[in-house]
Amino acid sequence: MKSNLLYMGILFLLAGCAKNTVADVITLETLLDEMVNVEELACFPDPSYICLQESSYDRRSVSPDSPGWFANSDGFGIVRADTAADGRIEKVMFDETGPGVITRIWITTLDKRGVWRFYFDGSETAGLTVLAYDLMQLHLPGLGKGLVQPHTSYTPEGKGGNTSFLPVPYSKACKITFEDAPGVAPTPKYYQINYRKYPGGTGIETFSTGVAQRAEKKISEVNDILLHPSVRKKGRLLAETKSIAPSDSLVITLPEGEHAVYEVLFDIETVDPGQYGPLMRELVFAAEFDGKQTVRAPLGDYSGGGMGAPRVDSWFLSSDGKGKVTSRWLMPYRKAARIKLLNSSAARIQASMQVRVAPLKWHERSLYFHASWKQENGIYLHHNPDEDARCVEWNFATLRGRGVYRGDVLSLFNHAPCWYGEGDEKIWVDGDAFPSHFGTGTEDYYNSSWAPVVPFHTPFGGAPRADTESSHGYNAFFRTRNLDGIPFHEQFRFDIEMLGWDSGFADYATTVYWYGDYAASATGIKEIFK
Repeated sequence: MKSNLLYMGILFLLAGCAKNTVADVITLETLLDEMVNVEELACFPDPSYICLQESSYDRRSVSPDSPGWFANSDGFGIVRADTAADGRIEKVMFDETGPGVITRIWITTLDKRGVWRFYFDGSETAGLTVLAYDLMQLHLPGLGKGLVQPHTSYTPEGKGGNTSFLPVPYSKACKITFEDAPGVAPTPKYYQINYRKYPGGTGIETFSTGVAQRAEKKISEVNDILLHPSVRKKGRLLAETKSIAPSDSLVITLPEGEHAVYEVLFDIETVDPGQYGPLMRELVFAAEFDGKQTVRAPLGDYSGGGMGAPRVDSWFLSSDGKGKVTSRWLMPYRKAARIKLLNSSAARIQASMQVRVAPLKWHERSLYFHASWKQENGIYLHHNPDEDARCVEWNFATLRGRGVYRGDVLSLFNHAPCWYGEGDEKIWVDGDAFPSHFGTGTEDYYNSSWAPVVPFHTPFGGAPRADTESSHGYNAFFRTRNLDGIPFHEQFRFDIEMLGWDSGFADYATTVYWYGDYAASATGIKEIFK
């Protein structure tokens, strides 16, 4: 999938001549460090890059104005098929010139037999081989379930898939192919490959098994950090407790000058457990930095759980599903900041907030943290993707300005009798002539597969809520982005197709997490600071 060439050229010119000294070379180790560096994740990237995605989306989708825009045979799309010297057929899933970095590989299938091959920098010999359509067979030192995760549908021999977040850097080029096992009828091979494209001349060390062996300690260390996010002890802890009357707020004013919030801990006392879920939708978390509100979302949605505020266990956000919520998003500011918890319910609420804040120098790449929430009820789901005129897309978020997209929560009530999530995500960035991210299904975007109806948790999100096996009722998905965050200079637009196994309606609410400069904004955000 290609981004707008004009935009790419402008970006590369803005980046200037990339430095290529030894100290500036991007390596597997520097990428792993970046993955868990909250200060760097809150900045606009340097060196600059654009984020793209290649996937198996149905190639009949060519334009919103042409038939096939909602086409749904998403397991057969490939770049092309190559014939090797020995006559074997290799399906090309990814073929990009560098410098670049693969940041996420999501796959699933009905039959795992076959061979993955990764070719680097134009070599005709595979630099990495996986003997199955199964990234759990990516046997590299130090790897664990922090970086490579099986889906809930996964079985070693049959149906199911997995997602790898191990970065795969390349200096000049990378081609990824899959060869079906001899004599086996091809089955759908679903995939998504997220990657960064850097300006020419950016120094990158190409991945190899030797590099992975050298980085074993770092891989193991980052894997463990992702699985066990520690409570950050850096800085000063500010705490307030209050019995909050209806329409009143608990407010913490933060220290003046260049600082950053490293953690916010909420503790909500609920006497009646039956009222916990509705209450967490009526408590609104808001934050104001340097005189501008950038955060506004119901606390239950902000926590990653969505409606009902169930348990969440991830690297950026945690919740016990009973009233304790921990946010580990970094929130920098230059001069002043306030954190607020607004009680919009009809009852008095006992609540406490603790904010851990520390000095952090503001510089030209620094960005403000944003969390934006929106909701719409009665969105039409259509069952036939070939009837374009009856299919619709729903806008997750539209952001303007300069920033980096870092993730989202989808909280919904499915009024239809069965699965609602056939729709693909379509993400347009700046001057895209075609979405630079075109997905293969709602659950695929959220690092799962085959219409899951069970909760799951990973460092990068999960499914905190799934009420019924049919998917009727309340459901929630959650994804955060570390190395696969999406930078934008002017505009970011995220739409999703509203397709299901049966026609009906759904109520959608989304919370999106992102960083932006002072002028950046999201459509629909409402001010609550006075």
